[in-house]
Amino acid sequence: MFLEVDASSITVVPFERTADPALVEAISQHPVALIGDVLQRMGMMAAAIRPRTAIRPLAGSVLPVLVREGDNLAIHRSLDEARAGDVLVVNAQGDVNRAVFGGLLGAGCVARGIAGVVIDGALRDVEEFEELGLPVYSRGVSPAGPYKHGPGSVGLPIACGNVVCTGGDVIVGDGDGLIVLPAADLADILARVERQAAYEVDLKAGLVGGARR
Repeated sequence: MFLEVDASSITVVPFERTADPALVEAISQHPVALIGDVLQRMGMMAAAIRPRTAIRPLAGSVLPVLVREGDNLAIHRSLDEARAGDVLVVNAQGDVNRAVFGGLLGAGCVARGIAGVVIDGALRDVEEFEELGLPVYSRGVSPAGPYKHGPGSVGLPIACGNVVCTGGDVIVGDGDGLIVLPAADLADILARVERQAAYEVDLKAGLVGGARR
């Protein structure tokens, strides 16, 4: 385990990651706002969960984690289950008074190839994430550190930013925010997003051309 403490209070449930990495990469090249428009504005996380780094984009398979307010034992345990390309998505109960994620965990994520971190709660050591090259989003920032008692879970569905996140879902983030997509529908969603993107390129060209005449 990342940290040598008793993690017996953490429930761990395996899940499958079925998203095609090529599709994840392709859809991450489109703005979250555009993807959300195609999906009738559904699946987008609460606006209060904001990017804390300038690193763009964030995209990968959801590794869901549930923690108690101000406690990050389940996050430590989740690193044992993480795979390259995962995004840690943490329900920290929306608490912003005590950070549950910081620079040491960030370094552990990078070592395991984790693609990003989303926390419905607080984190700290913001400057270190830029140095690590790790995209992070959170509801808040606090210098106060966490406890490590549990309970919590890894792999079970959670709510994060008012969106239900299931293990293996696809999450995409940019400067505007985050959206969660079902992995099984990713190819269809990508095709629709590409059509909408092409339409908007033509529409903007027409508007600009008309303004210049």
